[in-house]
Amino acid sequence: MTTYRPATQDQLLAIRANADIAQLAQSERFAAAEPDLVEAIVEGVGQFAAGEWAPLNRKGDLEGAKLENGVVRLPDGFAEAYQAYVEQGWNAIAGSAQHGGQGLPFTLACNVLENLGTANYAFNLLPMLSVGAIEAIEAHGTAEQQSRYLPDLISGKWSGTMNLTEPQAGSDVGALRTTAQPVKDGENAGKYLIKGQKIYITWGEHQLAENIIHLVLARLPGAPAGSRGISLFVVPKYHLKDDGSIGARNDVRCVSIEHKLGINASPTCVMSYGDNDECIGELIGEENRGLAAMFTMMNNARINVGSQGVQIAERATQQAMGYALDRVQSARAGAEDRTPVAIMDHPDVRRMLLRMRSLTEAMRGLLYYTAGQVDQGDIGNEAARLRAEVLVPMLKAWATDTGIEVASLGVQVHGGMGFVEETGAAQHYRDARIAPIYEGTNGIQAADLVTRKLGLQDGEVLQALFADIARDAADEPNLKALAGECAAIAKWMREDASLDDRLAGSVPFTAMCAVAVSGWCLLRQHQALGGSEDAAQADAKRVTMRFFLDHIVPEATGLKASATAGATLLYELESVALAG
Repeated sequence: MTTYRPATQDQLLAIRANADIAQLAQSERFAAAEPDLVEAIVEGVGQFAAGEWAPLNRKGDLEGAKLENGVVRLPDGFAEAYQAYVEQGWNAIAGSAQHGGQGLPFTLACNVLENLGTANYAFNLLPMLSVGAIEAIEAHGTAEQQSRYLPDLISGKWSGTMNLTEPQAGSDVGALRTTAQPVKDGENAGKYLIKGQKIYITWGEHQLAENIIHLVLARLPGAPAGSRGISLFVVPKYHLKDDGSIGARNDVRCVSIEHKLGINASPTCVMSYGDNDECIGELIGEENRGLAAMFTMMNNARINVGSQGVQIAERATQQAMGYALDRVQSARAGAEDRTPVAIMDHPDVRRMLLRMRSLTEAMRGLLYYTAGQVDQGDIGNEAARLRAEVLVPMLKAWATDTGIEVASLGVQVHGGMGFVEETGAAQHYRDARIAPIYEGTNGIQAADLVTRKLGLQDGEVLQALFADIARDAADEPNLKALAGECAAIAKWMREDASLDDRLAGSVPFTAMCAVAVSGWCLLRQHQALGGSEDAAQADAKRVTMRFFLDHIVPEATGLKASATAGATLLYELESVALAG
């Protein structure tokens, strides 16, 4: 297996050119994000990830998490690596300074997770889920709840989870049955007895953090049916004493962990709450407004899942490049010298590798452009906040689908050695497959784009985005044409298409939009390198940009027929006939 090397220079380029970190640093809130600090963070976390987390990646896949007598155990080395992560302060990058965080831009927190996830995809889910819990408590918790839970969550001393899904309620969260009964008397008066079961809870039980803060959706007595009657509760693994120290164990336990296709080092738990009718939780936010509170953590979580497409693509690309340089086989076709050469020199292998690299860099550009728009929104730029709203489903859906494509190409470059487990290329392909599913399937992301996001400000949010791309792509006919097609399809969907027609074309339309924005991001990166002293980086970026604009962008334009085909054909066969 190839040793992981942080993509530091490309990350810094995307942070500067796409997130526009220099502009963020001009604000009072992010004034500390000066160039030297940004560079130190990106280089530092890259070195940490490569040195501490990457060596555990293969071990975690082979040995996995194990449930023993109600305790989830990780392979040797994970506890020490997580403790080093906490001690070095990486979890606190974007956390509120009021509660011990560094108060830096979300963009830099994304970089921390990108590096950690590229080094160890499954392990990275632990801090990624904690970020979501922090956001929900910051946005909806009382001042007392914030002071009690946030400092140790922000430091990483405690971890957090999201508890939505139940056996009978997958994407339909409104069908959940977990209950919350008010406690009227005794020491827990004002709190709630939580009872129910949740499935697919990432890092729901482990021994790496001192406490686990579960955020649990449940239904109060007499609550309205469906999603309108859901409330959000904070349920700690261990109760807290009055002085904030760890107390007795709460009535919450992991009853099993899933056996999965990939991410084997990430325990995916079935969690049971209130087996002894003693599980205590606290309401977060308003009654029956839990789903809205949960979406606070889900929005940025979807950005971080989109980042997983970048992560797995970077790791798979590095491994494929290393193998292609080392593997010698056959002479190059048409060459007079019949000496076997590295497969890197064969045209089709070179095509696959360049596709992998250009897709990875394009996804990275989209990631940091989205993160930068989130940061701009946080300092009062309403247009940026709304633009981030439309970018999130594009990033989550296209980047995670593309991560699978890149990982699959990585297996192909290895040939037969990619299909066997020995090289580790298959692990990237297996690990990548979950990302289009969790945090809202990619079909749900696409539906979100063509329903809720399509009509933001009467459609002007999307139209302004495509207009910006077309303006900057005046000398790039493929990209300009794609931006125009996206604008036209968005207008048709908003004004003429039925809801079924929009949903039928939502996935290809989302891909078209994401490719347009990503191509724009690469164009901006290339322009930013115009006066660069690093000729090698500038030349490499020119080539990867050209491949993307000349090969990937026209492919995306070709999705127009599918995006506008409508839903009629999908329902021509009755369900039984379709099933055969």
